[in-house]
Amino acid sequence: MSKHSKTLLASGVSALGIASVIMAFMLDSYSLLVFSFFALTVVVGVGLNILIGLSGQISFGHIAFYAIGAYVSALLTMQGVSLWLALPAAGLVCAIAGGLLAIPALRVNGPYLAMITIAFALVVHHGLVEWRSLTGGANGLMGIPMPSLGDTDPAVLLALISTALMLGALVFFQLLRNSGWGRAMRAVKASEIAARSLGFNPVQTKTLAFALSALLTGMAGAVVSPLMMFINPASFPFTQSILFVLAVIVGGAGTVMGPVLGALLIVLLPEALSGAAEYRLLIFSGLLLGVLWVAPRGVLGSAARLWLKPVQQPAPVQPDLDQLSAFFAETPSSKGLEVKDISIRFGGVQAAKDVSFSAPPGSITSIIGPNGAGKTTVLNMISGFYAPNSGSIKLDTEVAGLPAWKLARAGIARTYQTTQLFGELSVLDNLLAGMQQGHLGNIVKGASDQQRALALQLLALVGYRGSVNSLADELPHVDRRLVEIARALASRPRVLLLDEPAAGLGQQDTQQLAALFHTLAGYGIAVILVEHDMTLVMAVSERILVLDAGRPIAWGSASEVRQDKRVIAAYLGGTSYQATPRDQPWKGSRDARLYIKDLVLDYGAAPVVNKVNLVVNPGELIAILGANGAGKSSILQSLAGLHPATSGSILLDDESIHHLDASQIAARGLALVPEGRQMFPQLTVRDNLMLGAFSRTDKVDADAEIEAILRRFPRLRDRIDSLAGLLSGGEQQMVAVGRGLMAKPKILLLDEPSLGLSPAMIGELYDALAALRDEGVTLLLVDQMANLALQVADRAYVLETGRIVKSGTAEELRGDSALEAAYLGEGAVA
Repeated sequence: MSKHSKTLLASGVSALGIASVIMAFMLDSYSLLVFSFFALTVVVGVGLNILIGLSGQISFGHIAFYAIGAYVSALLTMQGVSLWLALPAAGLVCAIAGGLLAIPALRVNGPYLAMITIAFALVVHHGLVEWRSLTGGANGLMGIPMPSLGDTDPAVLLALISTALMLGALVFFQLLRNSGWGRAMRAVKASEIAARSLGFNPVQTKTLAFALSALLTGMAGAVVSPLMMFINPASFPFTQSILFVLAVIVGGAGTVMGPVLGALLIVLLPEALSGAAEYRLLIFSGLLLGVLWVAPRGVLGSAARLWLKPVQQPAPVQPDLDQLSAFFAETPSSKGLEVKDISIRFGGVQAAKDVSFSAPPGSITSIIGPNGAGKTTVLNMISGFYAPNSGSIKLDTEVAGLPAWKLARAGIARTYQTTQLFGELSVLDNLLAGMQQGHLGNIVKGASDQQRALALQLLALVGYRGSVNSLADELPHVDRRLVEIARALASRPRVLLLDEPAAGLGQQDTQQLAALFHTLAGYGIAVILVEHDMTLVMAVSERILVLDAGRPIAWGSASEVRQDKRVIAAYLGGTSYQATPRDQPWKGSRDARLYIKDLVLDYGAAPVVNKVNLVVNPGELIAILGANGAGKSSILQSLAGLHPATSGSILLDDESIHHLDASQIAARGLALVPEGRQMFPQLTVRDNLMLGAFSRTDKVDADAEIEAILRRFPRLRDRIDSLAGLLSGGEQQMVAVGRGLMAKPKILLLDEPSLGLSPAMIGELYDALAALRDEGVTLLLVDQMANLALQVADRAYVLETGRIVKSGTAEELRGDSALEAAYLGEGAVA
């Protein structure tokens, strides 16, 4: 928060306090009662703001804590206990109840969490009615004493107590929000996965949020009973719970003053509209709907986005290497990471089997392999997101099977294929969260100047040049990658797991990453890299582990791995399968059915597809080949309208389609068989096939066309009325191809159809593709298994880092050294 924002907030709270004290002595008795309820609603709103705004949870049951606080206070004061003691006692009872409620509530989220809190409110309500000996049942408790302090009017005293609670709650929220506790809560809210990988225990942070929220609500409720001097279960209707939540959302969840504005709307506005008689609720509801429509982030949340821009503060251009060396020198010494024979199964799928490798301190180790090889699965086991079924993972001591947050505290940090930054936190706060190493710290104390200085140095080290006060959600792709690495380093790890850090980066950025990896290894960190950019991998890695179908097939230096025949076969595909060749070479029309000119695609960073030109003629089977991350699937997604082209043109039968959406493109004759099959698992095979014909405008003879699909894929006949989700991977792939054919497409796009299939199933599927080719169906095929695709293709294009580096007939490309280089990399990164 900038100095201007802090000054503005302090002024607002001070003005509110002064105005509240003045009103406490000037208002008439009824207005004083309304004002007191306003202040107490603010306190409840602040409590809910901790739950909703900081931890990302929801509760429609806070009226129960309000009621419990009121009854505890009433019962104690009626026994002669002072309100000054009853007030904290009520808060403590509610905090304990909130913590206990969090235990079952944390097992669910979304609407299920809301239902649990609603059920809690109903249980408390009926408990108050039925426990007559203690609560008075439906009749409630009467004769609740008001507090006294000298000659002060009790009503004024209660208004002052309510004011003190309100101001204390607002100040507490601001301190909590900027403390280690608040950062931990906001981190878990933004990305529970990333929070765990930094050492935060989500159960702990969510339970604390529930307890603190209930504490404030209970203390507010404790003032209600002397304020009204009579309470019964009807004093705490469930609808009030909904209004509490509405106050937070309308005011602006996560903002300090949001509950104040929300309380004004739900307490004072109805009073102001009291003269409108029967139209009061209608006007009130309309105003609330209007506010939510215009400002979905809440009034103050939306206003802050518009007018309170963060101060631009760039990271240092050059890092202080001495300061960084001292920072990393504090990391406990280690023998490095030892992984021995780890395996894991998901149902009937062996995702990883007997994987072993070592990563000593100061080394760079890479794990590579084709799509579906199990690389990320291995990282997930090492970082604690999966527990291996067998094997050992040692970081000085055995750590296999520990949860992710415990492994993070042990010294294992990681990044992700898709960046997992805390979007609502600034860049600086993301790093400060990493520096906490999973510990909460002081409940009201923020980060030290030394920690902030170290965070700036880490950002300088990774090459981040933007403002450290920018929200992480607003960063471009390259900066998101750099900040995520810096955040992982902030936890001072002994082992750093990097999952596809170069994805989407340009050549210059990749070269800078290579230099960074060497620097990090120089600090004694064991760097473990999963990456599809083979040039980068071969340049920086001391040792490389190659996986195929979850099993290790090679382990050695870059030069040893590049020349290993098993590695080449894994990347290019084996040649044991022999497709049925064409009777004669393709000699169809050269009037292009699909014409792609200078296609450029990006995801907010360097182009993933750069100036690609491609032609598909009627009746051809064209293959697009290249390593993981080369841009193959991105081209198909752009053709299908799932990702718009940045520039360039796409013509289908001489009609431009690059500006159309996916449904319009499907209607014009492009059908995509997506990677991973993308079944509708709860629908039958028949229904999945029928959905393929949805975009057709001609008459569909469903029975005849499904029969044609079943003749092409006979094994589906006995499964036609089975749920698609129960089929094997190969059978699902046949359904996916059949669904595409039901569209009667001009071109059938196939994205990695062999992924995850057994050799026998691959042969059966590719025989079907060869038959389609011979029948004159135009096919555009993407498959990482190059030798496999070249068995059936007429022509092929080879992609490397988004550019076409080779094209020709399938026969010309078989055995071409340029093809091998595109998959396994050559040369070095500076």
